[in-house]
Amino acid sequence: MFHVLRKKPVDKLAEALGKSKVKESLMERKLYSYDATPIPIERALPSAVVFPDCHEDVVKLVRVCYEENIPMFPRGAGSGLTGGAVPTMERGVVVSFERMKGFEVNVDNATAEVQPGVVTAQFQEYVEKLGLFYPPDPSSFKYSTLGGNIAENAGGPRCLKYGVTREYVLGLNAVVKEGQVLKTGNPVIKDVAGYDITKLLVGSEGTLGLITSATLKLIPKPKARSTALAIFRNLEDVGRAVTRIFTSGVFPSALEFMDSEAIKAVEDYKPVGLPRAEALLLIEVDGTPHSVLEDIKQIEELLRPTGVEVRTAKSKEEEEKLWSARKSLGPALGNLKTGKINEDIVIPRIYLSEAIPRFREIAKKYQLLMVIFGHIGDGNLHVNLLYDKSNREEEERAEKAVDEVFEVALRYGGSITGEHGVGLTKKKFLRWQFGDVGYELLRGIKLLFDPKNLFNPGKVIEL
Repeated sequence: MFHVLRKKPVDKLAEALGKSKVKESLMERKLYSYDATPIPIERALPSAVVFPDCHEDVVKLVRVCYEENIPMFPRGAGSGLTGGAVPTMERGVVVSFERMKGFEVNVDNATAEVQPGVVTAQFQEYVEKLGLFYPPDPSSFKYSTLGGNIAENAGGPRCLKYGVTREYVLGLNAVVKEGQVLKTGNPVIKDVAGYDITKLLVGSEGTLGLITSATLKLIPKPKARSTALAIFRNLEDVGRAVTRIFTSGVFPSALEFMDSEAIKAVEDYKPVGLPRAEALLLIEVDGTPHSVLEDIKQIEELLRPTGVEVRTAKSKEEEEKLWSARKSLGPALGNLKTGKINEDIVIPRIYLSEAIPRFREIAKKYQLLMVIFGHIGDGNLHVNLLYDKSNREEEERAEKAVDEVFEVALRYGGSITGEHGVGLTKKKFLRWQFGDVGYELLRGIKLLFDPKNLFNPGKVIEL
């Protein structure tokens, strides 16, 4: 009697997509089981890594995975900080979109059709040569992908003036349960037909389906930019200075904050000549050459009477130096301690002067080094708790401190995340923000799109 050998689920994927697109080597499975999350998290070794190179591949992939109950863990460049791309089940597959990197720009309509694997910086450079502008600029923009940015609803310094990724996604093509194809939105600015499913999918972190392409809105490239540095002797003056700028009628394109520990860390890591101070504000304005000069002058006139020193960059090289300091903060903190918890909480601007000292009190209570920086213009602060990884007791103190950081953010009417997403690391805090009713509605949405819980299971929502 002959026994018919049943094909493994991974073999069915290789048959459907081709062996060159389904990798099972131990090396690749290990490499793709990590992202940039800096703290220990639950992860598993996937059964394979799949590399689709077109929309049709993704349709076939989802169809087989839904038939065979294979969890799918979508991945852009692996630059996420909350475990969003990390596989949590060994029988699952990582879906890497790195081969899907095509895009086409329609200059006349100021839109672009992009695949998820397009690197953000490369796309920005291309459209700027055409006189257009794609504003979202996460710190990882040089290597992160547009698909990952869409999945996380990425932000960045310029989002103060221009908004987060969601504001630039006009439509999507996605593959949902059972390999069904979903098209949302259109390449138009005004479209109010039905529920806004496009905006729902942006920021869903791959938990509702796999995005295969997006229609992005582009805007005219600003003709000029100027950068200034405001130097503070007192930390509590920063929040008042931000309020003063915004009530003046000046609308900066970026307003970045660094506390004294952040300044020290960056100067020790990659010196650019930042002044030692209690805090710095990096201020950027853009517009016409004339308006930029007027705005910077007005900011100087607003802040100097309050005892704040303002230095305006005199050349493009000086501007690049200042921004390189801000962009270097992430790796710079790695030199201070072996462990880091980086939480991107959001506080309404009017409460910043009160909230920042509260965070300092938490650090003092748990005897931890805390570094705060971020996009203070929109209240999005990166509160970093640093600890020694080899000291479990210190790590536990850091974990307790994080709970209190979130409590403070929510007490002031803020959010547990402004741009990093929820992923694995913030799941338990989501109910705090949404409440029981809101959380149950989120679960219902997840089940409607993904009744088998195969799209990035274990992330964002607990089922």
